[in-house]
Amino acid sequence: MHCPFCPHEDSRVIDSRVAEDGSSIRRRRECPACGERFSTVEQVEWRLPAVIKSDGQREAFDERKLRTGFERALQKRPVSAERIDDAVLAVVNDLRKSGERELPSRRIGDFVMAQLKLLDQVAYVRFASVYRSFEDVQDFREEIEKLQRDLPAAQTLDLPLEDTAPKAARAKKG
Repeated sequence: MHCPFCPHEDSRVIDSRVAEDGSSIRRRRECPACGERFSTVEQVEWRLPAVIKSDGQREAFDERKLRTGFERALQKRPVSAERIDDAVLAVVNDLRKSGERELPSRRIGDFVMAQLKLLDQVAYVRFASVYRSFEDVQDFREEIEKLQRDLPAAQTLDLPLEDTAPKAARAKKG
């Protein structure tokens, strides 16, 4: 490591510490020529696959776009920022594990759909409506029915649609 204070081409590591999340190493260094000390941070450099858009164009993967897609689908839904971060990280990890140099945007959308299905059913259907270009109410109905079949009974919400009595009237019944 070159010294940032003088033209010396080498430095000595005095101390190394792993970051809290384990994703990087902070090294304290000293220049043998001028005696100045400085810190460096080492991180693994991941090469994520390029994205092949539906029109055939290729572009670099952009995690901000991925995060924006999750945030739009989850807008006004009771999902914490931490869980969104975890879902974004899960998709990025799926991309890394694929081992591909290029992936169609459709495949990335499938990774997002899988995470949204685990996070929030409403967000999943919202995202699906755009991702799969729903044309009418029947498309929504079919996706909801598919979602209900795929999820375990404990996760699905059985909300009666025909009970339109006011809340106070329902409370008196029970």
